[in-house]
Amino acid sequence: MNLLIVGATGTLGRQVTRRALDEGHQVRCLVRSFKKAAFLKEWGAELVQGDLCDPASLEPALAGITAVIDAATARATDSLGVKQVDWQGKVNLIQAAKAARVERFIFFSILDAEKYPDVPLMEIKHCTEKFLAESGLNYTILRPCGFLQGLIGQYAIPILEGQAVWVMGDTSPTAYMDTQDIAKFAIRALTVPATEKQTFPVVGPRAWGAYEIIRLCERQSGKEAKVSRMPIELLRFVRRLTRFFQWSWNVSDRLAFAEVVANGKPLVASMDEVYTVFGLDPKETTTLESYMQEYFGRILKKLKELDYEKSKTKQKKSDKKRAYPRF
Repeated sequence: MNLLIVGATGTLGRQVTRRALDEGHQVRCLVRSFKKAAFLKEWGAELVQGDLCDPASLEPALAGITAVIDAATARATDSLGVKQVDWQGKVNLIQAAKAARVERFIFFSILDAEKYPDVPLMEIKHCTEKFLAESGLNYTILRPCGFLQGLIGQYAIPILEGQAVWVMGDTSPTAYMDTQDIAKFAIRALTVPATEKQTFPVVGPRAWGAYEIIRLCERQSGKEAKVSRMPIELLRFVRRLTRFFQWSWNVSDRLAFAEVVANGKPLVASMDEVYTVFGLDPKETTTLESYMQEYFGRILKKLKELDYEKSKTKQKKSDKKRAYPRF
């Protein structure tokens, strides 16, 4: 298939791109910056410059495209906010895809989006799901709830560096999934008729709470975590404060999403039927335990090598001093 992947430079989008190329698809990536997306070209993808918020740029990007995979979302540091990118941008893309007579449209939403109408990103994801379902496109909606990759910066690195690990409110147990595994579902959906015009959860084998993840990281790293709690009331206060300034609205919207993962309600769903429909083996899905074991094993090995090199350098300097004593 000829694919257009949107959001290809992101944590999930790059794995979708890699998987699509590995499986022999012709891949075109819609990017805002050729420089930041250079690695995608090195992998073998075609780059086309465009912006979801610029409808005129979407028509040429979609020329000759069979299927669209949309993994884009606004970042807290973007100049444009959730409403512009995740709503208006997606409306533009869906309408352009329909006009281009695209055969398949894969959209990444968020698990339980319909349950949080007061959280801007969740409400917008839910509205986009409905808009896509009513568009007439042959769609598949995938609903992850968290990436294993995000846990490295949140837990693993602070523990290794002796920094504080922040835990917000009553943390919601979350069924995190490796983005490489999520990518498998996206690419498989293109060729499985049973996934057409359907919505599926795409989540990990079990839900993990913050303190369970911390204990796992402590065991794998051999280090004790320094845990700091952030009361949910403080989070709400900061969110209200950031709403006063237009330049910080995007930050405020992200803080609102933090309430989703700090209210104690589990983010998890059964995947038995999903694996059957997609024809994938659940035993091949990466677990949090194996992911962290591989990460810490690799990092700790590297640290030992660095320590060894330092000790060798130090020994050489010491030997030189003994060989050439000062009088």
